[in-house]
Amino acid sequence: MVKPVLLIVGAIPVILAILIAIPMITKPDIPFSAVVPTDQIELEYTKHQLQKISFGVTEETQSQKTEILVIKDDGTVRYSVIDKGNPKPDQRSTIEEEKVRKLTALIKETGFMAIPSESFEIGEDIDAYKKSSLKVTLNGQTKQIHWPEQNATSQFIPPIITMVELELDQIISDIQNNN
Repeated sequence: MVKPVLLIVGAIPVILAILIAIPMITKPDIPFSAVVPTDQIELEYTKHQLQKISFGVTEETQSQKTEILVIKDDGTVRYSVIDKGNPKPDQRSTIEEEKVRKLTALIKETGFMAIPSESFEIGEDIDAYKKSSLKVTLNGQTKQIHWPEQNATSQFIPPIITMVELELDQIISDIQNNN
């Protein structure tokens, strides 16, 4: 028979784990505790729609469409599109300070700046895919990461990258819907 003391000692880690997990489950937002007013951030997010073009013996990967989103720490946004080599006029906008703080917190709290800059292999049978790039300058420290969409590679793309990508894609969508 199990002694009551062993049950109590065994239950302590379980109780502590539950106390830690409950706030994380009930409030899945990124905490803003790491963001300080003096943080300086600039994001340059680029999305390429790429396609392999075959010339018989050789083949080349060409960009069909490129979208560039630049966000400054004061909330100013510049969105550029190059469609089949033809640049379209830049769209300028602003985002609220809360959104900039959320992006800064996402970068700082998730360890984005510590992600290794590895390259992702594209599958040989993939002819058309999306490739993204993000250059983050946070308080003078710069980090640049390139990644393809998950369907184009057999390698695992870290969820941190996907979270940041979703936030930036939402900003692009908002700009496109407002113009």
